[in-house]
Amino acid sequence: MKRLLLGFLTICLLSCGASKTVRDSRKIIKGNWTLDKVTSSVIGELKITLLNDASKACFEGSSWQFIPNNNTGNYTLSGADCDGVQRYFVFTIDEIDEVTGLYDFLLKPTDQRGKSETNRGFRLSLTSLTDTSMQWEQTVSLEGKPVTLKMNFYKQ
Repeated sequence: MKRLLLGFLTICLLSCGASKTVRDSRKIIKGNWTLDKVTSSVIGELKITLLNDASKACFEGSSWQFIPNNNTGNYTLSGADCDGVQRYFVFTIDEIDEVTGLYDFLLKPTDQRGKSETNRGFRLSLTSLTDTSMQWEQTVSLEGKPVTLKMNFYKQ
């Protein structure tokens, strides 16, 4: 009976924990990244505000740090007309499909102590993650039509 109970608990713990793919992703994402480029699925220049924070121009070249052991991080915007104040966030990586390697990435802005004023975040798709590059995609609505934003990072 003890073996049966121990076996059941082991199976429950293994099935309830993060998958190996998600654990590996957390290891890869750890460290310092630069948001190199933001592109969109529409032709022409979009005047958009990313993450309810700043313009696309301020995000391009921004520095990001991910600390996966406590699911926190920070980023600092760059550019002449952008403030250089460090922003903080918490994040989670949720696997959608292990076969395709698609993930959901939830990023929630916080203060330095990890407290969120609104308890709201942004759901993005983590479409690519390697040891040196990462890509996020987010679909937003522009004049009632879907627009896909792609954010390309490289590891510092």
